[in-house]
Amino acid sequence: MTNKYIYFIANWKMFGDLTTLNSLDKVIKFSKNIKKNKIKLIYCPPSTLISSLSKRLKKTKIEVGAQNCHQSFDNGPYTGQLNSRMLKSVGTKYVIIGHSENRQLGDNDKLINLKIKSAIRAGLKVIFCIGETLKQKKNKKTYKVLADQIRNGLKSINNKSNIIIAYEPVWSIGSGLIPKSDELTKSIAHIKSQLGSKSSKILYGGSVNSNNIDKLKIIAGIDGFLIGGASQNSNKFIDIIKKTIN
Repeated sequence: MTNKYIYFIANWKMFGDLTTLNSLDKVIKFSKNIKKNKIKLIYCPPSTLISSLSKRLKKTKIEVGAQNCHQSFDNGPYTGQLNSRMLKSVGTKYVIIGHSENRQLGDNDKLINLKIKSAIRAGLKVIFCIGETLKQKKNKKTYKVLADQIRNGLKSINNKSNIIIAYEPVWSIGSGLIPKSDELTKSIAHIKSQLGSKSSKILYGGSVNSNNIDKLKIIAGIDGFLIGGASQNSNKFIDIIKKTIN
């Protein structure tokens, strides 16, 4: 771990309702006993819960993020969409952009670049997801894919201080599989070299759970984790945090 904080970002995906928020009481209680400068806890719930969650977490150390945003900074005729300013207005401080599940729905590098620019303009911190598919990995194109996604996604963005990179191999998400330690170490080093800054924050995501966190936490250059399914259960989420920081 190379930065001041260890990040634990809960991506709830399409999960949860108002009653689900009660389960966070355990995490809130747990967070009160952790040194303020040791970890960053961030929940990215569905948009329907952002406002309620922001209010619930107002006096805690836990912050709130969104799972995506529209590329337009201004209001417009985009039914069902939310822009970065709207998200910011209800308590959002972070936004996930470029997640492979959204890439599969049409978010290409050009669109992702516009979304990142809009989010930064609104004062949001960006969790920028990158990662290769299984086919790309087998064809030994991992490094090229990561380099292309970084270059195109961050095109014309000079100040990257509010951008956190989340490396999520597409083949790992939801599969229970994680990269081999040496492969992951090299991929993280490659990402840092592409960013050109030793202070860049790099997270790992993809089937993170309490059973593999001991292997993941010792990988050089990882500053935290983007956690999907396991974050939907407060006990599992806390277990991952405990095993990482102890």
